[in-house]
Amino acid sequence: MASIRRVIAVEVDADRAWSALRLVGEPHKLFAPVLVGAHLDGEIRTVHFANGVVVREHIIDVDDESRRVAYSVMDSPGMAYHHASMQVVDAGPGRCQFIWITDFLPEGARANLAPLIEQGTSALKHNLENPSAAKAPS
Repeated sequence: MASIRRVIAVEVDADRAWSALRLVGEPHKLFAPVLVGAHLDGEIRTVHFANGVVVREHIIDVDDESRRVAYSVMDSPGMAYHHASMQVVDAGPGRCQFIWITDFLPEGARANLAPLIEQGTSALKHNLENPSAAKAPS
């Protein structure tokens, strides 16, 4: 199995970052402009990427105690398996760390996943640190 792990410092309070990340029906706001839309139906989230790709994800857990979201992509072309978690960890007043871990098969999917994870991580950091830049509610 292949994995991508991304950890970045974000200059906002962990509670504020978590309050945005835990809204699993609205990832297009936190990850704009990488994501341009989303819909949550029960535990199934449909996300729309700016590049036109639409993916269905099963939300596995939203854990307020550990500030962690876990999900699995249900029908991604070219991938036999995809599971990811995102977590916010307190790093002191006005600071936190964002941790994104993605496990997937086959290893060859890395070439497509890595740029999206990098872009998504940068978008989250930018949107949290510059709240006026985040996408307005749709």
